[in-house]
Amino acid sequence: MNDKITTILNSDLLEKYLLGETNTSETVLVESYISKYPEIQKAYNDLQDNLEIVAKSNAIEAPKGILNNILEELDKKPVIAITSSRKKWYKYSIAASIAALIFAGTAYKFYNMNQKLSHENQVVVDEIFDLRDDISKNNKRLDEIMKQFKQLNNPETEKYIINGNHRAKNLKTVAYINPKEKTSMIDVVSLPQLPEEQCYQIWAEVEDKMVSLGILSETDRQLREIPYAEDALALSITIEPKGGNSSATLENAVAEIPLNKIK
Repeated sequence: MNDKITTILNSDLLEKYLLGETNTSETVLVESYISKYPEIQKAYNDLQDNLEIVAKSNAIEAPKGILNNILEELDKKPVIAITSSRKKWYKYSIAASIAALIFAGTAYKFYNMNQKLSHENQVVVDEIFDLRDDISKNNKRLDEIMKQFKQLNNPETEKYIINGNHRAKNLKTVAYINPKEKTSMIDVVSLPQLPEEQCYQIWAEVEDKMVSLGILSETDRQLREIPYAEDALALSITIEPKGGNSSATLENAVAEIPLNKIK
């Protein structure tokens, strides 16, 4: 093998020529060597085959516009030699692959950004709805408090303090009854703890009958409305089975107050 062939093979001229990076003089030199020396022709063909393998293994579908431009460009220029057309094809193939990779990466980036913005927008919308719901609940609660305040300050509202007997000495509740407005409220101040299977139940005595007005809970320490009992003579609190009873167990009464008692 002569020195010229060795020099060409040891240089990067063949790779540069294959990728279209040689200048005019280098291109003429390489093409003349390829045509004259089978060793250089074989080395060049091997480079083309290797590059084709790499290009195919990394190839992804390129945007149609880029591929059309490449085909139009190839149609415009006549094919002078087989080696020249294959060189240009690889050059454009690599360019198309790189462009497709950039396009895919950019599209994925914008997709992620869009997903993130959509998630953030949904979070803001949810927070707005939660805020509106909180405002609505607070306004409703405020309306209830104002209503109770008006009832308590109504001159027609009568206040009854109900204290427990010897069975429940620490029991204390306050009833507010307005015969004119026909409203009743009760404020649980303190209730002695009962076994889990029992509860306190409040009753109104109406025409020798005991009418249930609901169950009192140790955890219910706020002013709340109870049913208004027309013509009730007295209020009583008894100890009943858990969940309440349909009829009062008078022997388990722990508090009682006549409604005509002076405040």
